[in-house]
Amino acid sequence: MSVPTVTLRRPTDGDGLPLHELVARCQPLDTNSVYCNLLQCSDFADTAIAAEDAQGQLVGFISGYRPPSRPDTLFVWQVAVDASMRGQGLALRMLMALTERVARQGVRFMETTISPDNAASQALFKRAFAQLGADYSTRTLFSRAEHFAGKHEDEVLYRAGPFDAMNPEKESEETA
Repeated sequence: MSVPTVTLRRPTDGDGLPLHELVARCQPLDTNSVYCNLLQCSDFADTAIAAEDAQGQLVGFISGYRPPSRPDTLFVWQVAVDASMRGQGLALRMLMALTERVARQGVRFMETTISPDNAASQALFKRAFAQLGADYSTRTLFSRAEHFAGKHEDEVLYRAGPFDAMNPEKESEETA
């Protein structure tokens, strides 16, 4: 079985609608408005990464941001991988390429929230933290009872770091 060619790049505003459609196909991810996705692809392009296949279709995306009070931290908001690309390591490739990019800008910590029943995301981030050589801690950030009126699982914060900036001389998989 051959792995399809995928290009990793910074998103552009042209990715807003395709991102919206990708997330809608990646249940149970929360869909945001197309406008929100446009902002993720424009104003937050430096902390996001897009994966497109050989036909130019968006098949993966990670959105994130640097919290204003913690500019040394990348908060990963959402990881979306098209069903056709799952099981091939694309999410980890995207996460590591994005981390390499933001590490050059002084990011030394990574945060994300994951619900307790999302084993796939837990495994992804634990693999990434191990590759970064970073310890991590967890705590409930948003609770089912207090923040979601019992309608959503807890959101557990994973915080990893510090990790060293990637070697800028290292060849990156990212092309833009």
